[in-house]
Amino acid sequence: MLGVNGISDFAALYSRKHDEEVQFYAFDMLAGEDGDMRTLPLSIRKANLARLLSRRTDGIFIAPFEQGEIGPDLFHAACNMGLEGLVSKHRDRSYRAGRSPHWVKVKNPASPAMTRAAEVDWSKPRR
Repeated sequence: MLGVNGISDFAALYSRKHDEEVQFYAFDMLAGEDGDMRTLPLSIRKANLARLLSRRTDGIFIAPFEQGEIGPDLFHAACNMGLEGLVSKHRDRSYRAGRSPHWVKVKNPASPAMTRAAEVDWSKPRR
């Protein structure tokens, strides 16, 4: 769910008040017509995803991604925009579920998601 400023609005998404405006952003492609793609490098999976989504329907987009050693500058820009953070993946690596040294998530400590997480009472059962 994008806010009027073009930035993800997770509070609006979770409210379910704007479901007709929700857009789907695809980041990776783990399976396709030819089966399991998890063993392929990220660069090939992203190329396959771009090819698939070139025929996409309304509301489905490929998430933009940048290549190269731009992480610190990109993270600084994301923080200035109030975004939640970044996920960095090694383009030559296959997909592996769970934590990996080739897939690094860096969160903006000032983002609304981090604020919400800090406000959660983790002693109470979650539904």
